[in-house]
Amino acid sequence: MKENNNIQLFAPTYRIDECLAEIRQCLEVGWTGLGFKTIDFENAWKNYTGLPHAHYLNSASAGLHLAIRLLKKKHGWADGDEVISTPLTFVSTNHAILYENLSIAFADVDETGCLDPASIEERIGPKTRAVMFVGLGGNTGQFRKVEEICRRNNICLILDAAHMAGTRLEGRIPGAEADAVVYSFQAVKNLATADSGMLCFRDEELDRLARQQSWLGIDKDTFSRTLSSGSYKWYYDVPELGFKFHGNSILAAIGLVQLKYLDIDNAYRRQICIWYDEMLKNIRQLKRVPIAEGCESSRHLYQIRVKNRDEVLLALNNAGIFPGVHYRDNTEFTMYSHNVLPCPQARAFSNEVISLPLHLRMTRADVERIGEALTNILSRSLHY
Repeated sequence: MKENNNIQLFAPTYRIDECLAEIRQCLEVGWTGLGFKTIDFENAWKNYTGLPHAHYLNSASAGLHLAIRLLKKKHGWADGDEVISTPLTFVSTNHAILYENLSIAFADVDETGCLDPASIEERIGPKTRAVMFVGLGGNTGQFRKVEEICRRNNICLILDAAHMAGTRLEGRIPGAEADAVVYSFQAVKNLATADSGMLCFRDEELDRLARQQSWLGIDKDTFSRTLSSGSYKWYYDVPELGFKFHGNSILAAIGLVQLKYLDIDNAYRRQICIWYDEMLKNIRQLKRVPIAEGCESSRHLYQIRVKNRDEVLLALNNAGIFPGVHYRDNTEFTMYSHNVLPCPQARAFSNEVISLPLHLRMTRADVERIGEALTNILSRSLHY
């Protein structure tokens, strides 16, 4: 998105005519809520990822909450049991743990910004029940080692794949061995709708319960009832408390179109990152956040690290370039500040990281402009 020649961090791209055609079907049929297109999108997502189950929700935050809630119930976790998580994430990752009265044990990160397996092993204790792994920026970090740690210690693994739509590890979509995988289709993600997400459980029964929990605990959703026959099609039970977390057909219609182009779009995002690499490789005052070996990243983010980060951000803004920060160390927020486990790598990463503009409307000229601006800013006043 360019306004007055500004380069913004994110700008979603839609195939508007195709999206409107899919939405038109919803309007013509008269079904815009749960069902119809949501089912089509779930099936398309399963075919794309190879994951056995997929439930479409109104946000990834809802998916993370349901993942924690249902795994807690299945395994009989007690209030106060621990989930190992990262302080380097959007707060919805860690809020999901607290929603279910569990405790967070923050572990440190490696150079990719993803959880460090060595730090995870240090944090495992008698109350550890799960690891929440965040694929920051579409990166897989040392995910295979984390999978092995979870298997060896008989603890659950939840993959927060909010940035990972289209990421592959060793040629495959990661997460087949995870207990739950949660994707985001929020407005600026690689597969963008207005806001929605997908919850992928490995366990069929958990998938069934997620569908019930996301529709207020009701045992039969409205679309299923319309497909049934007999005079009791209106009848349903509410066996337990649930939430209104389900997705709708309008946004699923957009998602179906976006999915068709996801790999093509991600390929262009990787090309933009190659241009960045060319422009920035000789700037000694910055470090590029590396992509893990074997990872074909979705490249939701292109991240660098610099000293005096805030000064660099301000100078870029003055040049009409508007990067972002992903993320502020969660332990700096008031509600997480009580956590005293040291995560020095996460703190250093948080204090230095910049996410440079990355979206499909960018050109090589935009990347060159950003690279030249960084060269001038860093050579003028900063030393790494």
